[in-house]
Amino acid sequence: MTERRRSLNMLTAAASFFNGERLTMARQLAGLKKSHLASLIEMSPASVTAWESGTKQPNRATVAKLALALHVEPQFFGGGAPPRINRPHFRSLRSTPQIARDGAEAFGQSVAELADMLENAVEFPNVSLPDFPIDSETNLMTPEKAALETRTFFGISAGPVQHVVRQVERNGVVVVFSEPGMAAIDAYSFRSAARPVIVLNPVKDDYYRQRFDVAHELGHLIMHHDAEPGGKMAEAQANRFASEFLMPAAEISQYLPSSTAGKAWAQLAEVKEYWGVSLAALLFRARSLDIMSDVSYRNAMIRMSQNGWRRAEPGRISTLEMPSMLPRAKELLSDSGIDANTFLAGSGFPVNLFDVATSRIPSTASSEF
Repeated sequence: MTERRRSLNMLTAAASFFNGERLTMARQLAGLKKSHLASLIEMSPASVTAWESGTKQPNRATVAKLALALHVEPQFFGGGAPPRINRPHFRSLRSTPQIARDGAEAFGQSVAELADMLENAVEFPNVSLPDFPIDSETNLMTPEKAALETRTFFGISAGPVQHVVRQVERNGVVVVFSEPGMAAIDAYSFRSAARPVIVLNPVKDDYYRQRFDVAHELGHLIMHHDAEPGGKMAEAQANRFASEFLMPAAEISQYLPSSTAGKAWAQLAEVKEYWGVSLAALLFRARSLDIMSDVSYRNAMIRMSQNGWRRAEPGRISTLEMPSMLPRAKELLSDSGIDANTFLAGSGFPVNLFDVATSRIPSTASSEF
């Protein structure tokens, strides 16, 4: 069979089994509105809407145009419905454009689907997360108690959590870096039918803050099954969870200064390295535990700003904690002689999307999906 004939057969199959939901996912991954996609393929926005809703199906020539415009193979549109995921927990819904949220959610769906494909070939850890929903009415469970119970559940002994990313991956959570084009979105998390996922910001090149991000998202996964994403209360609870998870009050209180006078900054720098958290997190912890007064805290934050530490703090560790679940699965496939193109054959997923999802380090350049 010639290559041309093979391509025509793929286009015919994609047109016959076209799934409008996958068109939506591909369009959102590309960061396009319906009107923009319509102009790229010289069709009407109403046509794009009809294809996505399933009321109409594109012909073979149009499927080829859609695939070219969205940087996927035609067979991508012929797959099953994208994975169902709950609404991701974004840090600030109001300040995040809808198109960026749609793109992040579509990336999450892609990661969930790729992880499911990999799990069919490679054994993953079982999902083992505690369930501690926060009930504000009864107050039986607080974020702090949930965090301490989670440390016990994970078997974490007293002291710092040594590797937060590895800890959550051991318990079945997929951790990935997002594509740089989505860098406007901070870390976020969601649950899929198969397993929970945490997506990290690819440009936040800070070991200490990344650890807090992972703990924050872990808090959402454990406490907020039904909470409205982006709500101030849920975000504050996730911060409280992360603080207690990484810096248990009973253990860290004795090391936190009441002010930043004298040798306090040197003391904070040592505490930062030992616990693996940022200076900003330590100062906030000192304030929330009433060790530091409002005035001392404000003065400390002014000093942080003057030194440029609100953007980039000094620290000894420059290497981020790296995900290993999906990267290791890719390596095992490669060791068995299965490269990315072979693995993805028939799925229509672009190789560069697979490479981003299975990378141990964040991508440094934006790619087109």
